[in-house]
Amino acid sequence: MRSHLKVADVLEMEQEYISSKSFKGWHKRTLHAIRRCRTPEMGGHIDQCDCCQKLHISYNSCRNRHCPTCQGHKREEWIQARESELLNVPYFHVVFTLPSELNAAALTHPRIVYGSLFKAAWATLEQFGSNPKHLGARMGMIAILHTWGQNMSLHPHLHCIVPGGGVSQSGKWKPAKSKGKYLFNVKSMGKVFRAKYTALLRKEKVPISQQVYDKLFSKNWVVYAKQQFHSPQYVVEYLGRYTHKIAISNYRIKRINKATSQISFTAKDYRKGGKKKLMKLSSKEFVRRFALHILPKGFTRIRHFGILSSSWKRIKLPALQKALTAIPLKQIEAKLTLHRRCPSCGKGKLHTVMIFGQRGPPFGWREALTSENQH
Repeated sequence: MRSHLKVADVLEMEQEYISSKSFKGWHKRTLHAIRRCRTPEMGGHIDQCDCCQKLHISYNSCRNRHCPTCQGHKREEWIQARESELLNVPYFHVVFTLPSELNAAALTHPRIVYGSLFKAAWATLEQFGSNPKHLGARMGMIAILHTWGQNMSLHPHLHCIVPGGGVSQSGKWKPAKSKGKYLFNVKSMGKVFRAKYTALLRKEKVPISQQVYDKLFSKNWVVYAKQQFHSPQYVVEYLGRYTHKIAISNYRIKRINKATSQISFTAKDYRKGGKKKLMKLSSKEFVRRFALHILPKGFTRIRHFGILSSSWKRIKLPALQKALTAIPLKQIEAKLTLHRRCPSCGKGKLHTVMIFGQRGPPFGWREALTSENQH
């Protein structure tokens, strides 16, 4: 049975804390937007079914990208857009992770630290791909930034979907080693990634002590490459797990104890094979950790590179798909329209007939809604 508890419920408890000097202006705006999401404070609209004619009242969404309630439709829309761009080749899931020594810098200079993560990851793949010893072709990458671990602590890492090969100078597809079954050596990638990333930080003059740099070079940086996907179609489904995730989803919150101000939520323990456990945090600590993952205003957390970049796809992708004998992909159900389907009859489509603000619908509409509910 799914819990009906939400992140917004915790934020509602801690309005005073959110409004305090503990948070910057952008963080406050984001947290309050999520708190008000789909409540009377946001205003709303009345919809009518074109089949059974029943009226339904709905409150507006905050549409904030950090809100766990607002991500479903955005995720489906993004996935459906990517479906038409798939290549009939093997794909790999590669993860680039930043060491914990950089967490402090990530909090003070997030735009540079996270932006450099994208740049260094792509530069690493591009270097290996362009080298004839490894591949000798132009590669592509879709990269998605996550900044959290299961306990909502800071854990910046990049999920990258990488085609198993690239386009040669002659414009033909060149598969990775073993016919695309093997990408690159992850230990070698880790060393190159470390060098490129630290070079970017020095170039941007991020205030990091030499002691921290010494620690960064004393350890191996983690680059993890999962085995290839079973089929191109599966890539679309797989991407949906990562594209619009936020620090914690509503369903993971199991209990909110207002008397003790304690929040209980589930978390996977990867040290024990991903076994689920119940974690408990004070409501203030929960909000503090959640706020760690609010990205700078306008920061792009999903980026496309190389042969998967927007400029390359517009001009050359169709010809490449044809050359690779693009297979007909299984159509994904258009879930975007499900939220407009009538919950009463399940057949009709909802059409907005009235929009209202914080004061709620006018008296005549309230009367009509009350009458509907009585029936």
